[in-house]
Amino acid sequence: MKPFHVCLVCMGNICRSPIAEVVLRDTLARHGLDGLVTVDSAGTGDWHVGDPMDERAASVLAEHGYDGTRHRASHFHAKRFRDCDLVVAMDRDNLRNLLRIAPTASADVRLMLSFDPVAAEGAEVPDPYYGDREDFVEVLTMIEAAAEGLAKYLKDNLGA
Repeated sequence: MKPFHVCLVCMGNICRSPIAEVVLRDTLARHGLDGLVTVDSAGTGDWHVGDPMDERAASVLAEHGYDGTRHRASHFHAKRFRDCDLVVAMDRDNLRNLLRIAPTASADVRLMLSFDPVAAEGAEVPDPYYGDREDFVEVLTMIEAAAEGLAKYLKDNLGA
């Protein structure tokens, strides 16, 4: 059986979505889903393709026990929908961009914080790029909570 594939998406794929990719992989492994679910990330923009994640993102991840050193930015284009069972956007702008290029209206595209049971409806993961270290810590905290909810969602829906 082909693993269920989740792609996490932000604008440039150097801050939020790579943080989410690393955290979700770790979370899925702790929930026993690492063989059933594959995870990657991409950006709706292509200007950072091939670049490592933002050094502030990598630093905050490392401080919290995660390893983001292998990440290289990639671009999310319409053809990637073929390989994805679930596409998760960090904010509403990227959600709109993804829905605009989705090949069908039935594509499963959601906001990351929709998986956090205590987040407000429509809540977004803010872009920390123009902020400071504390903005990256805040993003990590939000993503960790949503990753727990997403892992629970996948466990329930995959019958694992």
